[in-house]
Amino acid sequence: MPFEKVFVPYGGYWTTPFCRWQGSFGHLNAIPFAGEIAVRALEERQISPGIFDELLLGLTVPQKHSFYGGPWLAGLIGATAITGPIISQACATGARVMGTAAFEVETSEEERVILTITADRCSNGPHCYYPNPLGPGATGDSEDWVLDNFGHDPWPKNSMLQTAENVAKEEGITKEEQDEMTLLRYRQYDDALKDDSAFQRRYMVLPIEAKKGRKVLATVEGDEGVFPTTAEGLARLRPVLEGGTVTYGTQTHPADGNCGMIVTTREKARELSRDPDVEIQMLSFGEGRAKKGYMAKAIVPAARQALSRAGITVEDLQVIKTHNPFAVNDIYFSREMGVKVEAMNNYGSSLVWGHPQGPTGTRLIIEVIEELILLGGGYGMFVGCAAGDSGAGVVVKVTG
Repeated sequence: MPFEKVFVPYGGYWTTPFCRWQGSFGHLNAIPFAGEIAVRALEERQISPGIFDELLLGLTVPQKHSFYGGPWLAGLIGATAITGPIISQACATGARVMGTAAFEVETSEEERVILTITADRCSNGPHCYYPNPLGPGATGDSEDWVLDNFGHDPWPKNSMLQTAENVAKEEGITKEEQDEMTLLRYRQYDDALKDDSAFQRRYMVLPIEAKKGRKVLATVEGDEGVFPTTAEGLARLRPVLEGGTVTYGTQTHPADGNCGMIVTTREKARELSRDPDVEIQMLSFGEGRAKKGYMAKAIVPAARQALSRAGITVEDLQVIKTHNPFAVNDIYFSREMGVKVEAMNNYGSSLVWGHPQGPTGTRLIIEVIEELILLGGGYGMFVGCAAGDSGAGVVVKVTG
Protein backbone atom coordinates (compact mmCIF):
# COMPACT_ATOMS: atom_id res chain seq x y z
CA MET A 1 0.00 0.00 0.00
CA PRO A 2 1.20 3.59 -0.61
CA PHE A 3 1.56 5.83 2.43
CA GLU A 4 -0.08 9.23 2.57
CA LYS A 5 0.08 10.14 6.28
CA VAL A 6 3.65 9.12 7.20
CA PHE A 7 6.33 11.76 7.85
CA VAL A 8 9.72 12.13 9.51
CA PRO A 9 10.75 15.38 11.23
CA TYR A 10 13.74 17.04 9.60
CA GLY A 11 16.58 16.20 12.00
CA GLY A 12 14.43 13.66 13.87
CA TYR A 13 17.01 10.93 13.25
CA TRP A 14 20.57 10.08 14.16
CA THR A 15 23.27 7.46 13.89
CA THR A 16 26.48 6.57 15.63
CA PRO A 17 29.58 6.02 13.56
CA PHE A 18 29.93 2.36 12.66
CA CYS A 19 32.93 0.55 14.14
CA ARG A 20 34.48 -2.57 12.65
CA TRP A 21 33.85 -5.57 14.87
CA GLN A 22 36.16 -6.05 17.83
CA GLY A 23 36.70 -2.29 17.67
CA SER A 24 35.81 0.50 20.05
CA PHE A 25 32.15 -0.54 20.45
CA GLY A 26 32.89 -4.26 20.69
CA HIS A 27 32.40 -4.47 24.47
CA LEU A 28 29.15 -2.46 24.63
CA ASN A 29 25.78 -4.15 25.04
CA ALA A 30 23.84 -2.83 22.06
CA ILE A 31 20.65 -1.93 23.97
CA PRO A 32 21.98 0.32 26.78
CA PHE A 33 24.41 1.80 24.25
CA ALA A 34 21.49 2.67 21.97
CA GLY A 35 19.68 4.13 24.97
CA GLU A 36 22.65 6.33 25.85
CA ILE A 37 22.85 7.65 22.29
CA ALA A 38 19.09 8.22 22.06
CA VAL A 39 19.08 10.25 25.28
CA ARG A 40 21.88 12.43 23.95
CA ALA A 41 20.29 12.84 20.50
CA LEU A 42 16.88 13.75 21.91
CA GLU A 43 18.39 16.27 24.32
CA GLU A 44 20.35 17.89 21.49
CA ARG A 45 17.09 18.19 19.51
CA GLN A 46 15.13 19.37 22.55
CA ILE A 47 12.65 16.52 22.13
CA SER A 48 11.07 15.03 25.25
CA PRO A 49 10.86 11.22 25.40
CA GLY A 50 7.38 11.73 26.81
CA ILE A 51 5.97 12.52 23.35
CA PHE A 52 6.38 8.93 22.10
CA ASP A 53 3.52 6.45 22.26
CA GLU A 54 5.52 3.45 21.03
CA LEU A 55 9.08 2.27 20.54
CA LEU A 56 10.07 -0.22 17.83
CA LEU A 57 13.44 -1.91 18.40
CA GLY A 58 15.29 -3.50 15.50
CA LEU A 59 17.82 -6.05 16.78
CA THR A 60 19.30 -9.11 15.07
CA VAL A 61 22.10 -10.24 17.40
CA PRO A 62 20.90 -11.20 20.92
CA GLN A 63 22.42 -9.27 23.79
CA LYS A 64 22.36 -9.96 27.51
CA HIS A 65 18.83 -9.14 28.77
CA SER A 66 17.55 -8.47 25.24
CA PHE A 67 14.55 -10.63 26.22
CA TYR A 68 13.24 -7.35 27.68
CA GLY A 69 13.96 -5.47 24.45
CA GLY A 70 11.68 -2.51 23.78
CA PRO A 71 10.39 -1.96 27.33
CA TRP A 72 13.94 -1.97 28.69
CA LEU A 73 15.15 0.48 26.06
CA ALA A 74 12.11 2.73 26.59
CA GLY A 75 12.88 2.82 30.30
CA LEU A 76 16.51 3.71 29.66
CA ILE A 77 15.55 6.77 27.61
CA GLY A 78 12.94 7.95 30.13
CA ALA A 79 9.85 6.89 28.15
CA THR A 80 8.61 4.70 30.98
CA ALA A 81 4.96 4.55 29.88
CA ILE A 82 5.50 2.96 26.45
CA THR A 83 6.48 -0.39 25.05
CA GLY A 84 6.92 -2.12 21.72
CA PRO A 85 8.32 -5.19 19.97
CA ILE A 86 11.70 -6.37 18.78
CA ILE A 87 11.80 -6.63 14.99
CA SER A 88 14.45 -8.86 13.41
CA GLN A 89 14.86 -9.40 9.68
CA ALA A 90 18.61 -9.60 9.20
CA CYS A 91 19.87 -6.70 7.07
CA ALA A 92 16.31 -5.80 6.04
CA THR A 93 15.60 -4.87 9.66
CA GLY A 94 16.08 -1.12 9.22
CA ALA A 95 13.63 -0.99 6.31
CA ARG A 96 11.19 -3.34 8.03
CA VAL A 97 11.17 -1.24 11.22
CA MET A 98 10.39 1.85 9.14
CA GLY A 99 7.71 -0.04 7.23
CA THR A 100 6.08 -1.27 10.44
CA ALA A 101 6.06 2.19 11.97
CA ALA A 102 4.63 3.61 8.75
CA PHE A 103 1.80 1.08 8.66
CA GLU A 104 0.86 1.99 12.22
CA VAL A 105 0.83 5.73 11.52
CA GLU A 106 -1.03 5.28 8.23
CA THR A 107 -3.79 3.11 9.64
CA SER A 108 -4.31 4.81 13.00
CA GLU A 109 -7.20 7.19 13.57
CA GLU A 110 -5.12 8.89 16.26
CA GLU A 111 -1.95 10.93 16.00
CA ARG A 112 1.01 8.58 16.42
CA VAL A 113 4.59 9.48 17.36
CA ILE A 114 6.75 6.37 17.09
CA LEU A 115 10.41 6.16 17.99
CA THR A 116 12.33 3.57 15.99
CA ILE A 117 15.74 2.42 17.12
CA THR A 118 17.91 -0.13 15.37
CA ALA A 119 20.96 -1.49 17.16
CA ASP A 120 23.37 -4.37 16.80
CA ARG A 121 26.73 -5.57 18.01
CA CYS A 122 28.21 -8.17 15.70
CA SER A 123 31.31 -8.22 17.89
CA ASN A 124 31.28 -10.88 20.59
CA GLY A 125 27.96 -12.33 19.48
CA PRO A 126 26.54 -15.14 21.58
CA HIS A 127 27.63 -18.74 21.35
CA CYS A 128 24.37 -20.64 21.60
CA TYR A 129 23.71 -24.12 22.92
CA TYR A 130 20.41 -25.82 22.08
CA PRO A 131 19.55 -28.77 24.35
CA ASN A 132 18.61 -31.98 22.56
CA PRO A 133 17.56 -34.78 24.94
CA LEU A 134 17.31 -37.17 21.96
CA GLY A 135 20.88 -36.56 20.83
CA PRO A 136 23.67 -39.08 21.49
CA GLY A 137 24.20 -38.93 25.22
CA ALA A 138 21.68 -36.06 25.25
CA THR A 139 24.31 -33.92 23.52
CA GLY A 140 22.83 -30.67 22.23
CA ASP A 141 23.46 -28.52 19.18
CA SER A 142 25.44 -25.29 19.16
CA GLU A 143 26.18 -22.35 16.91
CA ASP A 144 28.08 -19.11 16.88
CA TRP A 145 25.20 -16.68 16.22
CA VAL A 146 27.10 -14.35 13.89
CA LEU A 147 29.75 -16.39 12.13
CA ASP A 148 27.77 -19.59 11.66
CA ASN A 149 24.82 -17.76 10.17
CA PHE A 150 27.06 -15.77 7.82
CA GLY A 151 28.47 -19.08 6.71
CA HIS A 152 25.36 -21.22 6.31
CA ASP A 153 21.82 -20.55 5.16
CA PRO A 154 19.86 -23.70 6.12
CA TRP A 155 17.54 -23.46 3.10
CA PRO A 156 19.96 -23.34 0.11
CA LYS A 157 22.76 -24.66 2.35
CA ASN A 158 25.36 -22.12 1.26
CA SER A 159 27.14 -19.08 2.67
CA MET A 160 26.33 -15.46 1.96
CA LEU A 161 29.61 -15.23 0.08
CA GLN A 162 28.53 -18.13 -2.12
CA THR A 163 25.32 -16.28 -3.05
CA ALA A 164 27.44 -13.43 -4.41
CA GLU A 165 29.55 -15.87 -6.39
CA ASN A 166 26.38 -17.50 -7.76
CA VAL A 167 25.18 -14.14 -9.07
CA ALA A 168 28.62 -13.22 -10.43
CA LYS A 169 28.81 -16.48 -12.36
CA GLU A 170 25.28 -16.35 -13.73
CA GLU A 171 25.56 -12.70 -14.76
CA GLY A 172 29.16 -12.78 -15.98
CA ILE A 173 30.42 -10.27 -13.40
CA THR A 174 34.20 -10.29 -13.27
CA LYS A 175 36.64 -9.62 -10.47
CA GLU A 176 37.88 -6.59 -12.38
CA GLU A 177 34.37 -5.09 -12.51
CA GLN A 178 34.00 -5.62 -8.77
CA ASP A 179 37.35 -3.96 -8.09
CA GLU A 180 36.34 -0.95 -10.17
CA MET A 181 32.98 -0.68 -8.42
CA THR A 182 34.61 -0.86 -5.00
CA LEU A 183 37.06 1.93 -5.84
CA LEU A 184 34.17 4.13 -6.95
CA ARG A 185 32.31 3.52 -3.69
CA TYR A 186 35.39 4.46 -1.66
CA ARG A 187 35.81 7.69 -3.67
CA GLN A 188 32.16 8.52 -2.99
CA TYR A 189 32.67 7.90 0.72
CA ASP A 190 35.59 10.33 0.70
CA ASP A 191 33.10 13.08 -0.21
CA ALA A 192 31.37 12.50 3.14
CA LEU A 193 34.67 13.24 4.93
CA LYS A 194 35.36 16.56 3.22
CA ASP A 195 35.28 19.77 5.26
CA ASP A 196 35.72 17.95 8.54
CA SER A 197 33.08 15.33 7.69
CA ALA A 198 30.47 18.01 7.00
CA PHE A 199 27.99 15.59 5.43
CA GLN A 200 28.15 13.07 8.27
CA ARG A 201 27.94 15.77 10.93
CA ARG A 202 24.47 16.62 9.63
CA TYR A 203 23.10 13.47 11.28
CA MET A 204 25.86 11.61 13.14
CA VAL A 205 26.31 11.74 16.92
CA LEU A 206 29.94 12.81 17.44
CA PRO A 207 32.21 12.31 19.27
CA ILE A 208 31.36 9.21 21.30
CA GLU A 209 33.29 8.07 24.34
CA ALA A 210 33.34 4.29 24.58
CA LYS A 211 33.55 3.50 28.28
CA LYS A 212 33.94 0.61 30.67
CA GLY A 213 32.37 1.91 33.83
CA ARG A 214 33.77 5.41 34.23
CA LYS A 215 36.92 4.67 32.29
CA VAL A 216 37.04 6.00 28.72
CA LEU A 217 38.59 3.30 26.54
CA ALA A 218 38.33 5.19 23.24
CA THR A 219 36.91 8.37 21.76
CA VAL A 220 35.28 7.66 18.39
CA GLU A 221 35.34 10.59 15.96
CA GLY A 222 33.98 8.78 12.89
CA ASP A 223 33.54 5.40 11.23
CA GLU A 224 36.18 3.00 12.47
CA GLY A 225 37.69 0.34 10.26
CA VAL A 226 37.56 2.03 6.83
CA PHE A 227 40.94 1.32 5.30
CA PRO A 228 42.65 3.05 2.35
CA THR A 229 41.84 1.14 -0.83
CA THR A 230 43.73 1.33 -4.11
CA ALA A 231 43.42 -0.27 -7.53
CA GLU A 232 46.78 -1.95 -7.04
CA GLY A 233 45.81 -3.32 -3.65
CA LEU A 234 42.51 -4.73 -4.90
CA ALA A 235 44.20 -6.28 -7.93
CA ARG A 236 46.61 -8.19 -5.69
CA LEU A 237 43.86 -9.79 -3.60
CA ARG A 238 42.86 -13.34 -4.44
CA PRO A 239 39.21 -14.48 -4.42
CA VAL A 240 38.16 -15.91 -1.07
CA LEU A 241 36.68 -19.03 -2.69
CA GLU A 242 38.72 -21.14 -5.08
CA GLY A 243 37.71 -20.32 -8.63
CA GLY A 244 35.61 -17.36 -7.48
CA THR A 245 35.66 -13.60 -8.07
CA VAL A 246 34.85 -11.98 -4.70
CA THR A 247 37.80 -10.90 -2.54
CA TYR A 248 37.96 -9.53 0.98
CA GLY A 249 38.36 -6.10 -0.64
CA THR A 250 35.08 -6.23 -2.57
CA GLN A 251 32.81 -7.20 0.31
CA THR A 252 31.79 -5.42 3.48
CA HIS A 253 32.76 -6.21 7.07
CA PRO A 254 30.72 -6.84 10.25
CA ALA A 255 30.39 -3.79 12.47
CA ASP A 256 28.72 -2.31 15.57
CA GLY A 257 26.49 0.74 15.97
CA ASN A 258 22.95 2.08 16.30
CA CYS A 259 20.48 4.53 14.76
CA GLY A 260 17.22 6.24 15.64
CA MET A 261 14.38 7.82 13.67
CA ILE A 262 11.02 9.36 14.55
CA VAL A 263 8.01 8.39 12.44
CA THR A 264 4.80 10.38 12.81
CA THR A 265 2.14 12.50 11.10
CA ARG A 266 2.66 15.60 8.96
CA GLU A 267 1.53 17.97 11.69
CA LYS A 268 3.67 16.43 14.41
CA ALA A 269 6.69 16.17 12.09
CA ARG A 270 6.40 19.88 11.36
CA GLU A 271 6.26 20.62 15.09
CA LEU A 272 9.38 18.55 15.82
CA SER A 273 11.36 19.56 12.74
CA ARG A 274 14.53 21.61 12.77
CA ASP A 275 13.00 23.51 9.84
CA PRO A 276 9.21 23.24 9.40
CA ASP A 277 9.56 24.24 5.74
CA VAL A 278 11.42 20.96 5.04
CA GLU A 279 8.99 18.06 4.68
CA ILE A 280 10.07 14.41 4.63
CA GLN A 281 7.39 11.94 3.61
CA MET A 282 7.72 8.18 3.56
CA LEU A 283 5.88 6.95 0.46
CA SER A 284 6.29 3.18 0.49
CA PHE A 285 7.90 0.01 1.74
CA GLY A 286 8.61 -2.91 -0.56
CA GLU A 287 10.22 -6.32 -0.31
CA GLY A 288 11.21 -9.18 -2.57
CA ARG A 289 12.98 -12.49 -2.73
CA ALA A 290 15.39 -13.97 -5.24
CA LYS A 291 15.69 -17.60 -6.21
CA LYS A 292 17.40 -19.87 -3.73
CA GLY A 293 21.07 -19.00 -3.24
CA TYR A 294 21.07 -15.69 -5.18
CA MET A 295 20.74 -13.08 -2.42
CA ALA A 296 22.26 -10.17 -4.38
CA LYS A 297 19.41 -10.34 -6.89
CA ALA A 298 16.72 -9.72 -4.28
CA ILE A 299 17.29 -5.96 -4.38
CA VAL A 300 15.66 -5.69 -7.81
CA PRO A 301 12.20 -7.11 -6.96
CA ALA A 302 12.27 -5.20 -3.67
CA ALA A 303 13.07 -1.94 -5.47
CA ARG A 304 10.41 -2.51 -8.10
CA GLN A 305 7.74 -3.18 -5.49
CA ALA A 306 8.69 -0.11 -3.45
CA LEU A 307 8.67 2.09 -6.56
CA SER A 308 5.36 0.68 -7.76
CA ARG A 309 3.73 1.29 -4.39
CA ALA A 310 5.08 4.85 -4.37
CA GLY A 311 3.65 5.43 -7.83
CA ILE A 312 6.96 6.46 -9.40
CA THR A 313 9.67 4.92 -11.57
CA VAL A 314 13.42 4.62 -11.12
CA GLU A 315 13.84 7.54 -13.52
CA ASP A 316 12.07 9.78 -10.99
CA LEU A 317 14.67 9.15 -8.28
CA GLN A 318 17.20 11.82 -7.42
CA VAL A 319 18.99 9.65 -4.80
CA ILE A 320 19.55 5.89 -4.60
CA LYS A 321 21.36 4.20 -1.72
CA THR A 322 21.93 0.46 -1.45
CA HIS A 323 23.03 -1.95 1.21
CA ASN A 324 25.76 -3.58 -0.85
CA PRO A 325 27.52 -6.27 1.16
CA PHE A 326 29.19 -7.23 -2.11
CA ALA A 327 30.19 -5.07 -5.07
CA VAL A 328 28.29 -7.66 -7.12
CA ASN A 329 25.02 -6.21 -5.77
CA ASP A 330 25.49 -2.79 -7.32
CA ILE A 331 26.71 -4.14 -10.65
CA TYR A 332 23.65 -6.34 -10.96
CA PHE A 333 21.27 -3.57 -9.83
CA SER A 334 22.78 -1.12 -12.30
CA ARG A 335 22.33 -3.51 -15.20
CA GLU A 336 18.80 -4.58 -14.32
CA MET A 337 17.41 -1.17 -13.36
CA GLY A 338 19.24 0.90 -15.97
CA VAL A 339 20.95 3.10 -13.38
CA LYS A 340 24.49 4.37 -13.87
CA VAL A 341 26.77 3.08 -11.14
CA GLU A 342 28.06 6.57 -10.38
CA ALA A 343 24.48 7.79 -9.84
CA MET A 344 24.12 5.56 -6.77
CA ASN A 345 25.59 5.67 -3.27
CA ASN A 346 26.94 9.19 -3.17
CA TYR A 347 28.75 9.82 0.14
CA GLY A 348 29.39 6.09 0.59
CA SER A 349 27.56 2.90 1.47
CA SER A 350 27.76 -0.18 3.65
CA LEU A 351 30.31 -1.77 1.32
CA VAL A 352 32.72 0.81 2.76
CA TRP A 353 31.62 1.62 6.30
CA GLY A 354 30.41 -1.76 7.41
CA HIS A 355 27.51 -3.96 8.27
CA PRO A 356 26.00 -3.96 11.77
CA GLN A 357 22.87 -5.60 10.28
CA GLY A 358 19.91 -3.97 12.07
CA PRO A 359 20.99 -0.32 11.79
CA THR A 360 22.54 -0.63 8.33
CA GLY A 361 19.36 0.21 6.43
CA THR A 362 18.36 2.95 8.87
CA ARG A 363 21.64 4.80 8.32
CA LEU A 364 21.23 4.52 4.57
CA ILE A 365 17.68 5.91 4.75
CA ILE A 366 19.01 8.82 6.82
CA GLU A 367 21.69 9.47 4.21
CA VAL A 368 19.07 9.38 1.44
CA ILE A 369 17.13 12.09 3.29
CA GLU A 370 20.16 14.30 3.90
CA GLU A 371 21.37 14.07 0.31
CA LEU A 372 17.88 14.99 -0.95
CA ILE A 373 17.88 18.03 1.34
CA LEU A 374 21.22 19.15 -0.10
CA LEU A 375 19.74 18.77 -3.59
CA GLY A 376 16.71 20.86 -2.71
CA GLY A 377 14.28 17.94 -2.56
CA GLY A 378 12.97 15.11 -4.71
CA TYR A 379 12.47 11.37 -4.50
CA GLY A 380 14.92 8.94 -2.96
CA MET A 381 15.11 5.20 -2.38
CA PHE A 382 16.99 2.85 -0.12
CA VAL A 383 17.10 -0.81 -1.07
CA GLY A 384 19.21 -3.69 0.17
CA CYS A 385 19.50 -7.45 0.31
CA ALA A 386 19.23 -9.60 3.41
CA ALA A 387 19.65 -13.17 4.60
CA GLY A 388 17.31 -15.72 3.07
CA ASP A 389 17.78 -14.33 -0.45
CA SER A 390 15.48 -11.46 0.52
CA GLY A 391 15.48 -7.71 0.04
CA ALA A 392 13.63 -4.61 1.22
CA GLY A 393 13.31 -1.01 0.13
CA VAL A 394 11.90 2.33 1.26
CA VAL A 395 10.93 5.32 -0.91
CA VAL A 396 10.84 8.85 0.53
CA LYS A 397 10.05 12.31 -0.81
CA VAL A 398 11.63 15.53 0.44
CA THR A 399 10.21 18.96 -0.31
CA GLY A 400 11.20 22.43 0.81
